[in-house]
Amino acid sequence: MKLVQRRYQTEADYWAIREFLRDVLLQNGRRHFSWHVARLDYWRWHVTANCGAPPIEDGTFLWEDENGRLVAVLNREDPGQAYLQVDPRVRTEELEDEMLALAEERLSTIGPSSGRPVIGVGLLEGDTLREEILERRGYAAQPGSQAFDRYRDLTISIPEVPTPTGYRIRPMTLADIPSRSWASWRAFHPDEPDEDYDGHDWYENIMKAPLYRRDLDLVAADESGAVVAFCTVWYDDATRSGYYEPVGTMPEHQRRGICTALLHEGMRRLVERGAVHACIGGGGEANPIAEGVYSKASTDEDSYTTWLKYLDGQQA
Repeated sequence: MKLVQRRYQTEADYWAIREFLRDVLLQNGRRHFSWHVARLDYWRWHVTANCGAPPIEDGTFLWEDENGRLVAVLNREDPGQAYLQVDPRVRTEELEDEMLALAEERLSTIGPSSGRPVIGVGLLEGDTLREEILERRGYAAQPGSQAFDRYRDLTISIPEVPTPTGYRIRPMTLADIPSRSWASWRAFHPDEPDEDYDGHDWYENIMKAPLYRRDLDLVAADESGAVVAFCTVWYDDATRSGYYEPVGTMPEHQRRGICTALLHEGMRRLVERGAVHACIGGGGEANPIAEGVYSKASTDEDSYTTWLKYLDGQQA
């Protein structure tokens, strides 16, 4: 099959990629060998809009077959990361080799600690095709980089998990946005000074994402009504699948079962809306607390490691 590679060009490409990812998800049995469509939206409406990442059109490449059908996408999320989204029906060593060569040429960055040009790619455990290509091209596994996609089969009964005493789980309201934003800052920046917090305007971008639903943007509030934990669930009815991003708890409220209760409330709400599958990402070696919570809430998992290649010709 002859494939044509081109750069991302117009807004129409974004919506074509969304439909492509939905098709690939179903082709892969709803396992995240490529991105869930919610992750694409989150990248656009949060990572690029709020976090200063390069725009989608800067570093996204498409492969189409002779009929103009989209069959592969190469993109980054943060500088120096390459994600290969590939239709499993056309996946070959030749295609992945071409995608990696382009990633090395166009998506690399200067490592902040090493000062060397580097590119990183994820490897699914058991993916011998990509592993052989990475080894041949000079990549090596990064120690301590193991992470997981955790899955929950929503056709199986969901356990009853009580909400811890002193807290209430409910959908977020517009009035909650300042408190919800502060809880996010405390959950993900626990060691940074409070004066670095820059407000809550960024959350308006999150709410613009096509799959965003406030009835699935869950929070746990304490007795004063302040948000202390959160769990945003994205539901794609085209694939009947849910995606959790982000999930967090303020440090002083961790290890009380709040996050577990939030995850299960999200599952129940997904089932009510027709979902049959959900992905709870994150965890892994870099986040042992989340790892314990997510692993207990899931019924299956995929393991990934990051492989790096330094482009100055020297090994790590």
